[in-house]
Amino acid sequence: QVTLVESGGGLVQPGGSLRLSCAASGTFFSIGAMGWFRQAPGKQRELVATIDVGGSTNYADSVKGRFTGYRDNAKNSIYLQMNDLEPEDTAVYYCYAGVRLSTQPAHTYTSWGQGTQVTVSS
Repeated sequence: QVTLVESGGGLVQPGGSLRLSCAASGTFFSIGAMGWFRQAPGKQRELVATIDVGGSTNYADSVKGRFTGYRDNAKNSIYLQMNDLEPEDTAVYYCYAGVRLSTQPAHTYTSWGQGTQVTVSS
């Protein structure tokens, strides 16, 4: 089993910045793609950013140019630097990771973090 622990959420004014962290721990063979989703009240969960093993990233159009994701494979961790935050970014942010439990390709699943609240308000 793999546990993802997120941190870094909070309350920030519009135009401010926050940095989210997500660390994976537990027993596994490897971790593949990781990333972030977010869910605002009354809205569907939205993919924010994906980071592959090599560090390549993809972002939702709504955050391009403002959010930067990066990865530290030695620490099994990813980070999301969020700049120029807007009230529309208010949501619970969830980290996810593709986990492989053995050499068998079928022994994979997606692990999720517990979520961290980001509130952008003046």
